[in-house]
Amino acid sequence: MTRPKSTSAHVQPTLAQLRALIAVVDAGGFGEAAAELNVSQSSLSEAVGKLEDLTGRPLLRRSARGTVPTPAGLRAVGHARSAVQAAGDVLLAAQDDSQLSGVLRVSSFRSGATYLLPPVLVAFRQQHPAVTVKLLDGDRAGAGEQLLRSGQADLALIEGVSAVDLSLTPLLMDDYLFIAPESRGTQPVTVQELAESPLLLSPRGDACFQRIETYLGRLGIDTSSATEFEQDSVTLGMVRHGLGITLMPRLALLPVPDGLVLLPLPEPLSRPLAVATLPWRARLPLIQAFTAALVASLGSASGQTTPLALPVWNQSPKLEPEARG
Repeated sequence: MTRPKSTSAHVQPTLAQLRALIAVVDAGGFGEAAAELNVSQSSLSEAVGKLEDLTGRPLLRRSARGTVPTPAGLRAVGHARSAVQAAGDVLLAAQDDSQLSGVLRVSSFRSGATYLLPPVLVAFRQQHPAVTVKLLDGDRAGAGEQLLRSGQADLALIEGVSAVDLSLTPLLMDDYLFIAPESRGTQPVTVQELAESPLLLSPRGDACFQRIETYLGRLGIDTSSATEFEQDSVTLGMVRHGLGITLMPRLALLPVPDGLVLLPLPEPLSRPLAVATLPWRARLPLIQAFTAALVASLGSASGQTTPLALPVWNQSPKLEPEARG
């Protein structure tokens, strides 16, 4: 049913109304959104109703999946996110670099959240105790970019060297390795071995599988019969017991389990890692500070002058760090 449009041409939606729409869309229902915002369901319904009065059409509808946006609501919620974000950015832009506060939402894939972010979070918390960092799941292909563009994340660790409409700061190149039972030995890996070995890989929906599928396809190797596992630890356990081989980025292998041999691939494969944000938000002090902390952490860990370098490793089965002078 079409709602009557407001008679005042100058009337604009309030931030409270926009936040109400966003909350209901994200939560999938008025009750859930009210609980998350710690407000009454009636006040949330009233805010969305007033917004619908202004637009002259319904923005939400009930379905078997809960409360979902109508086509008009789907278009509106994207602009609502931008408006709410821009209002908050006014305050963030005025902050002093030495007195940062607020909430920073960081999206990351699993291995980045496990091994790259923890030391950064410790150092960042010590330097900026008034900032709360929330981690978001960006494990599926394109999830980090989508969270940024929808306004649900402020920063995202992503794989790639370019992304449409995003500002990227390169972090490192993460090499993929061949992983097999330790009993295999350390002789060089051949294309024939890759073709003839049972493949144990991550799920087809994530970026890692897609990159490996493309790589093996160039070598003439079909991945249609590969066995998929959600958890890397499960995959490595299967490999350790001789049920197949796998390919994984070096970062995802830390700490290296016993009973495995890790070797270079016949042809190199790597994934470039970067931290991404929206270009018009890249200079916000809070975002600049966290990006700088991440780059500094990687540079310190690698002992290199450039962030585009992982720590130097031996090619031994244990993948131990080389001694540094």
